[in-house]
Amino acid sequence: MKPTIVVGYSPDEYGATGVERALEEARLRGARVLVANASRGDAYVDEHFASTAQLASLEEQLSSSGVDCEVRQSFGHDVAEQLLQTIEETEAILVVLGIRRRSPVGKLLMGSVAQRVLLGAECAVLLVKPPR
Repeated sequence: MKPTIVVGYSPDEYGATGVERALEEARLRGARVLVANASRGDAYVDEHFASTAQLASLEEQLSSSGVDCEVRQSFGHDVAEQLLQTIEETEAILVVLGIRRRSPVGKLLMGSVAQRVLLGAECAVLLVKPPR
């Protein structure tokens, strides 16, 4: 079985950047990509949870990439915990996350999924920013 790269996905420029980089890494490493899109369960108001149309567009992109890919959506109380569980279940060799700039106060008040995954994952974590 091929090694797995997990990419945390949101349907925005950060998620797109993460997917692009995960596909590049998969080609370099001969790995498969698992795209994980998670929500706290409030999917109707969660702008980071992909709609059916957004998933169809993503799956079209993935199918034309030449990389073995899978997309998973999940619901739970905590997005970071859902990602960490997926990382553990798949024994991922790498996690890729697109990140946005946030102030220290913003991180303190809102928390940071990327920070929690970075600290909690047992494998390498690659944080990427969209091009300017």
